Amino acid sequence: QVQLVESGGGLAQAGGSLRLSCAASERTFSSYNMAWFRQAPGKERELVAHINRNGGSTYYADSVKGRFTISRDNVKNTVYLHMNSLTPEDTAVYSCAAHSALLMPVSPTRYDYWGQGTQVTVSS
Repeated sequence: QVQLVESGGGLAQAGGSLRLSCAASERTFSSYNMAWFRQAPGKERELVAHINRNGGSTYYADSVKGRFTISRDNVKNTVYLHMNSLTPEDTAVYSCAAHSALLMPVSPTRYDYWGQGTQVTVSS
């Protein structure tokens, strides 16, 4: 199984930036499509960004498009989420997830592996 560990969360000011990392222990990391989800207090978990196996195709939620960038390094077995122009509405627990489905799933139930999450808090 794939073990995923997120890091890079913390406190940021509105307008600031953070970079999240998700390290995978599985050597076949490049076989998996990767995604970032987030869950804010009192809200459902939502898909933030997705990247396919070779990094050639990406997806972003409308709420983060133009501000967040997902990338991956298959040599380091790591996926990143660069977050710019942060707002308090970005405050959430951010989790990375992996799947091997043919098409990008929106539902978190379709993802096979999950990290434990990292807290991002944005103050105004």
